[in-house]
This record gives sequence, C-alpha cells and structure tokens, in this order.
Amino acid sequence: MHPRALLAVTFLVLAPSLHAGDEAVDLAMLTRIRLEAINNSKVMDSFSRLTDVIGPRLTASPQLKQANDWTREQLAEWGLANAHLESWGPFGPGWSVERTAVHLVAPAVAPLIALPKAWTPGTPGPIRAKLARLLAESEADLAQYKGKLGGKIVLVGEARELADGSKPLSSRLRDQELDELRRPDLEPAKPARERRIAQLRLGRAIDRFLAEEGALAQVSPSAGDVAVSVALGGLPSTDNGAKLPALVLQAEHYNRLVRLLERGSDPELEIDVRVRAHAQDLMAYNTVAEIPGSDPKAEIVMLGAHLDSWHGGTGATDNASGSAVALEVMRILKALDVRPRRTIRIALWSGEEQGLLGSRAYVSEHFGSRATSTDPQEADLPVSLRKRDGPLTLKPDHGRLSVYFNLDNGAGRIRGIYAQSNVAAAAVLGAWLAPLGDLGASTVTLRNTGRTDMVPFDEVGLPGFEFIQDPLDYESRTHHTNLDVYERVHREDLVQASIVMAAVVWEAATRDKPFPRKPLPK
Repeated sequence: MHPRALLAVTFLVLAPSLHAGDEAVDLAMLTRIRLEAINNSKVMDSFSRLTDVIGPRLTASPQLKQANDWTREQLAEWGLANAHLESWGPFGPGWSVERTAVHLVAPAVAPLIALPKAWTPGTPGPIRAKLARLLAESEADLAQYKGKLGGKIVLVGEARELADGSKPLSSRLRDQELDELRRPDLEPAKPARERRIAQLRLGRAIDRFLAEEGALAQVSPSAGDVAVSVALGGLPSTDNGAKLPALVLQAEHYNRLVRLLERGSDPELEIDVRVRAHAQDLMAYNTVAEIPGSDPKAEIVMLGAHLDSWHGGTGATDNASGSAVALEVMRILKALDVRPRRTIRIALWSGEEQGLLGSRAYVSEHFGSRATSTDPQEADLPVSLRKRDGPLTLKPDHGRLSVYFNLDNGAGRIRGIYAQSNVAAAAVLGAWLAPLGDLGASTVTLRNTGRTDMVPFDEVGLPGFEFIQDPLDYESRTHHTNLDVYERVHREDLVQASIVMAAVVWEAATRDKPFPRKPLPK
C-alpha cells in the first residue's frame, strides 16, 4: 500500500448522531458483536499465521499462494460458503529472495543493511568491485558517465538528509486532527501521475544505461529513516524489466559510502544476492468467500484488504493486519449464527502493491470497467499508470453490489471513515458509527482517500470506502520496510477494528434501503 493522498472536496460532515433521518442501528447485534470479538477473538492467530508462519507475500510468490490457500481453507473451516481462489492475470513470474549479503570491504570492513528491489536479478555469486556514482535528473544527464562505469558497483542518487528525531516515531490521532479531517479541503487535488511516470522512465533509462556500460550492480539509498531499508520494485521482468541487480541500502550506510567516495578513499563493496523466479503459474489469485443472504434477490455487501506485501519484513502492518481483521469479521458473524438479508462477501486481494491489480481485475470481471488508454505513448506504462479514458462498461452485477469496505491504512485502531464526497452515505455512516464512540471510531469525513483497493469500486460508480486509522509508526517506520513485522502491531487495535468493521458490515447487510450512491462517473 502507498501513503495516502487526501483529495479536495467541498463539503463538511457534522458530528454524527445515532439516527440520520430514519437510520436505525441494531444495538442488540452490536452488543453481540462486541462480546464475541472481545471474548473469543482469533484475530491474532490469523495475524501470526500470515506474518510469522507464512512471512512476506509478494504477488505471485510461493508465500502469497500459501496465504491464498490458507485463508481459503480457514474461511471454509469456519463455515463460509463458496470459499475459493479467483484467478486474474496473467501477472507474470513470481520472485523471491534466498540470500542478500552486502559488505564494505575497503578501506574498512563492515556489514551493510540492504535489500534487493523486487524482480531484479541476483548476482552470479559474490562480486567485489570499486564504487562509482551517478546523479541524473533526466536521460540527457547520463551521457556524461559514458565509459566511466564499467566493472563498477554504482551508487545512484544523492546522500540522504535524515530526520532530526524531533518528531515522534509513533502517534495516534488527536481530537484536533480528527476535527481537521471533518473540515472541507478546498484546495484542488495535485495529481502525482506525471511525476510518477517521469520517475519510472528515468529509472528504466538508468538501468539500461548501466547494463550497456558494463556496470555490475546499482545501489540506491533507502527512503526511510530510523535504520529502515525500503525495498520497492516494479513488475515481473519484461522488455522493461531490470537488467542488473538493484539494491536499496540503509540510508546511513549509503551516506557513508558517498562520503568515502568524495574524500577519495576508493571504497569497495562485496555483494552476494540470490533470487529465484517462479514461472510455473503466471496467474495471481484473490481469496473470496461469503455468508449467503436470506434474500437471494438482495444485494451484496463486500469487505476486504490486500493479502500481498513487499518482501523486506513480513507484511505485518501492510497489510496482514487488515487481512486478519477482515477474516475476523467473517468469523464473528458466522460464530453468531446470523443470517443477513444481503450476502456478505470477503475478498482478500493480491497485486495491490503493483497498482491495485487484483481488486481492479475483480471489479472489471464482476461489476464494470473503463478501458485504459490506447495512446501509443503510454504503451510502455504499467496498467496502473495508464489513463482510463474509454467508455464505462457496466456488468449485470453492478446493480447488485450495495457497498464495499476496505481496511488498509496500517495497523492502528479505526477512528472513522472517508465518505468519498458522498453526502448521503456520510449521514448513514455517521449513524452507524455513533454507538462506537466509546471505541473512538465516530469520525466521518467527506474527504477522499485513494491508492488502495476501494478505488476500483469508486471508479465505476460503486460505493467503496476506506477507514481512518491511527497512524502509529506506519509512515515513520513500517511502511514498505524491513521493520514491517509482528511487533509493530497491537492486539487491542485489531480487536477494536474487528468490532467496528463487523458492526458497519452488519448494518449494511441488513439495511432496509439500498446504500446511497454517487452519480456514475462521466
């Protein structure tokens, strides 16, 4: 999952009340949900299985397939119907890391903390070489390095200026910050698409140039502080795939190498990276199961989170925590032996980290889609970055989906929900959250959030919502890092989130009226 960018809207949600018009809340059911979630919780069992036992779950890797199989089996064991894996793709070969060792070997000896970028090749064994440095803001800047990088390990990028430590590493949302979320944001959205495309194309150009020049590997600095390495990669190797081993080095260690180069100390590194491609199955999978509704003609309520992760840690806050909570919601409702009017369906997505690919494929298959751009200038872009400017095509089940709820903002407790500019929905959600005020989950904002798995639903005119969560150390320490591990998650937060999500899902599944929608996007 990527850091959330709030987009501008022009509305303000007032403090929610118990009723919005005739919006009654099933308080008796809420009591049952609370008791089951608190007294019989299995959320940490699921969370530990995903993180400690299975580990990192890069899309199409053997670990993600193991997570798909286990979640399907667990949902079936709890008695859910139609538990299955739904394929999408082809995605491409999987990839996993077997060994990463990076050492400074001259002018001193020291182990360095590094991770390979996803889907980059490994080394042919340990390689030892002197360092060179490349700084480029455009492809034109590469010409000055021609003939200078052969046989070198190349540092790509400036030294990092690290935080001064004045900000706390972990925090919870204060009342003042929640009040600010309720206020309208009147500034226009600042699209980041062009910047991301420019970065992607420059990175590809650097990789090709280094390979042509005979460089041995490239190393870039971590984007994180606090002894954290961030290891992001693109997609499975294609014509645009990585040509050289590419590593991300802990920022403090990278800065030391830059200083050694600048003082003329002639530093050398030894790198040993062993990776494995998995091409037996080029498809990827979402885990899907449901509690059938009592009215076969009624709508469907969906909830979900993404099961995939990056490979540095064990994908704990991003997003085993959300997946464990979604699983727990289904366990709670099944354990209470209730029969909702609408079918309640869980989906645990894959490919989120590569651009919401699993959820987008599901929405396209079942509900609707907008064709991506056929502009030849965009043909080399990942599908997630191409413009969607074709006509909107709706499937028959578009009318059957009532609402989708997503959990993917770290592992903090739920504090409210983003209503995605849907004023009518905000009133309904406010009524549902009002009895959860003692849990701190009563904030409703009309602001939008994006870049997670509710977006494909919203793009085709379906109600899709993301919860507001306490940040804890998600942005400061765990987001896409080697510290995204079990210890960064607290049981009380996942139990609270399970209660809130189960309550909202239940209300949606039993509401008399259809859930309010925004107008279809033009």
